[in-house]
Amino acid sequence: MTSDPRPTGITLHKASHVLEVAFDSGETFRLPLEYLRVESPSAEVQGHGPSQKKLVSGKRNVGVDAIEPVGNYAVLLRFDDGHASGIYSWNVLHRLGREFEERWPKYLTALETAGLDRG
Repeated sequence: MTSDPRPTGITLHKASHVLEVAFDSGETFRLPLEYLRVESPSAEVQGHGPSQKKLVSGKRNVGVDAIEPVGNYAVLLRFDDGHASGIYSWNVLHRLGREFEERWPKYLTALETAGLDRG
């Protein structure tokens, strides 16, 4: 049985708008803050089911003002656009890291299809 991934380091790179997360599996992910914002696990973004997910645009330069621990299982990212309702569990951060190459192009295509931009 494999255990859930545990972070060994979290570093906010404000100038490059990236959150770097290292895990005990040896994996390290450099996650753009824009990606984390538009994929927020909050109900505001995800809705209450897959069909309710909202397409968030205009977040190209979003920053993070604070990273707050939530117990021993997650962090709350306080984005500088006021969004602070997504709790990023270690599993969510790990999944977003592993799935970045698949999710990011889909997001960009969805924006283009909707006639929206990254801002």
